[in-house]
Amino acid sequence: MPMRKRVLPRGWYPGSADECNREIDEFLKGFTPPRGMWRGGVVPHAGWFFSGRAAARVMSTIAGSVRADRVVIYGGHLAEGQQPIIYTDDSWETPFGAQRLDSDTSRKLVSAGEVTEADRSFSDNTVEIQLPLVRRFFPEVPVIAIHSPASDRAMRLGEAVGALLEAEGLAAVYLGSADLTHYGPNYGFTPKGNLAEAVQWVKEKNDRSLINKALAMDAHGLLQDARSKQNTCSAGPIASVIASMSRHGVPCGKLLEYYTSYDVAPDASFVGYAAIVY
Repeated sequence: MPMRKRVLPRGWYPGSADECNREIDEFLKGFTPPRGMWRGGVVPHAGWFFSGRAAARVMSTIAGSVRADRVVIYGGHLAEGQQPIIYTDDSWETPFGAQRLDSDTSRKLVSAGEVTEADRSFSDNTVEIQLPLVRRFFPEVPVIAIHSPASDRAMRLGEAVGALLEAEGLAAVYLGSADLTHYGPNYGFTPKGNLAEAVQWVKEKNDRSLINKALAMDAHGLLQDARSKQNTCSAGPIASVIASMSRHGVPCGKLLEYYTSYDVAPDASFVGYAAIVY
């Protein structure tokens, strides 16, 4: 199958390998990865200007601790009633060259009825934004890219993907692509008063509630929290990662970093970003 082409413009992430490397090196300045055997994580998916630092630090931490035969990216932006969507292309264009996709395993998941195949015209930032980072930290490792819905099916999907890869003897790394609260007039979500109060509420209450459930690996509670508090655009990917990680007996996650787009570029509309590893 032909290579899936880049869709996001340069403002989302750089256009060349050299530019990507320079930005990633900046993201990692002063960062010391925590010790441990890290096999999964939550990575935000806004443009690199906002979320690249958090995503790079998650991937750097995981890549420095385990060997990977596959990288599974659970993408988001699917509503509760939608079906999981998987890319069955053979590769995907990145500034570092073609990123190989594990189309064989992806088609097995389609045949098993776990997912539906992504149309060639389908595009979404939650997967594409991560691919150059994966290419940098996991060179030559094939990717399985799936969009996970904000429902209990996300947990079943994570279990099914983990079981299939284990049955094939493949060591996998699992990444859930999710931003947190989208606050402000641009997003039609303004339950708090003045901006200073709103920023504090998002950081200390709304996002913290979801982060705590993600760290405790409470996938069911996380999905409920997202419905009631609107504190993530992509609850499904986090729930899928938790389900995949639970197969390895992982008891909890670790928060590497949390910040909002307001901390990067203050504005009345802002988004939260968490870097979590499992």
